[in-house]
Amino acid sequence: MLIWFVIIYWVVSVGIGLWAALRVKNTADFAAAGHSLPMPIVTATVFATWFGSETVLGIPATFLKEGLGGVVADPFGSSLCLILVGLFFARHLYNRRMLTIGDFFREKYGRTVEVLVTLCIVVSYLGWVAAQIKALGLVFNVVSEGSITQTGGMLIGAASVLIYTLFGGMWSVAITDFIQMIIIVIGMLYIGNEMSTQTGGISVVIEHAAAAGQFSNFWPDMNLASILGFVAALCTMMLGSIPQQDVFQRITSSKNVNIAVNAAILGGVLYFIFAFVPMYLAYSATLISPDLVKEYLDTDPQMILPKLILNHAPLIAQVMFFGALLSAIKSCASATLLAPSVTFAENIVRGFFKHLSDRQLLKIMRITVLCFAIVVTFFAINSELSIFKMVESAYKVTLVAAFVPLAFGIYWSRANSLGGLLAVVGGLTIWISSEILAPNAIVPPQLAGLLASIAGMILGSLVPKDLLKAV
Repeated sequence: MLIWFVIIYWVVSVGIGLWAALRVKNTADFAAAGHSLPMPIVTATVFATWFGSETVLGIPATFLKEGLGGVVADPFGSSLCLILVGLFFARHLYNRRMLTIGDFFREKYGRTVEVLVTLCIVVSYLGWVAAQIKALGLVFNVVSEGSITQTGGMLIGAASVLIYTLFGGMWSVAITDFIQMIIIVIGMLYIGNEMSTQTGGISVVIEHAAAAGQFSNFWPDMNLASILGFVAALCTMMLGSIPQQDVFQRITSSKNVNIAVNAAILGGVLYFIFAFVPMYLAYSATLISPDLVKEYLDTDPQMILPKLILNHAPLIAQVMFFGALLSAIKSCASATLLAPSVTFAENIVRGFFKHLSDRQLLKIMRITVLCFAIVVTFFAINSELSIFKMVESAYKVTLVAAFVPLAFGIYWSRANSLGGLLAVVGGLTIWISSEILAPNAIVPPQLAGLLASIAGMILGSLVPKDLLKAV
């Protein structure tokens, strides 16, 4: 019965996405839902995009193995990202009325920086989307009791998400996200209550986790290496997620600037609160079924929570959990599939074909969605990284290459083309070199890249204009 529920839910959700696609008439509809979304839908799509496979499967698995110190990047860093976007970036970006985040880099720094940053943004989505595809494969494998292989599940999941994203763009993403947020919230609260009846209550689980030391390692030890490691983990998603197209799309899709600001902040707060529910559920397994935890903890901890629900929850609870899980993955997958495709078409392809009509650009965006879906599915099938590591690693490239040009471009009037170029090139060079030559150095590679990016921006922007003209 569970697999039939999954099939019915899947067909209905794809149908809703295709229905929403009827609203798409031009590139503004496809990329930004016509800049017309109200507060509830923008908040829902902010929350649902963040609440993906890493939240339900990756974060709990990491928490079980490493405690609270292992999840500094997500949910702490990722929640702060959305709140910072609302407080410091949403108003500035919304008022520019641009189609993509790449347009900002072109207007501020020129074509070269636009292309470099856009390519970095597109590459960063490879791991994020692949994590969602990998999670879909896992879910189909689990609910079919092995009848569908993980690879087969990945192909089914990728193809179905592709269908409505390809035709409906941001309209399909927004409408399905709104529905899926409701399912996520209801499903997580229901299954949380169900597990609490088996553990003796929320306080029992929290006390057990505290006694086991799960909360004691959040703050770093008072030595330089630990402090820098903590800062790097926090900044990777807190700052590296800010210059991303999916975040920008939610801002620019809003009906007005106040919605853009408030929805980002509220979405971040909601995400932080609900991200702890899967962690609570996973840790409940140590009380309900310690043998299950022992079996999977060192081999595939991402399986602990799904197996717990299948083995120790009634059918209605299984339906609610896997409904919430599928909603989380689908909403995140569709959003992260759309974002890089739109920015690649607008900021790379259109730059070489300046006379494209709006209709031609829309066609190119859809072709790019198809191509990107094929690439990330191949990557997901062949990658050995965990879901959590896929997502965490995705933001390092935008942290070192895109955050500084965005922040300085908004808040420092002296930021110029040379500063932007040196920030991108310097950040990437130092980060890649550090990853290859000294991945375990006291200064983590992504933090070294961020510092190099800041230095490049400041030095390049302070070069006297007369000297630049002479060169």
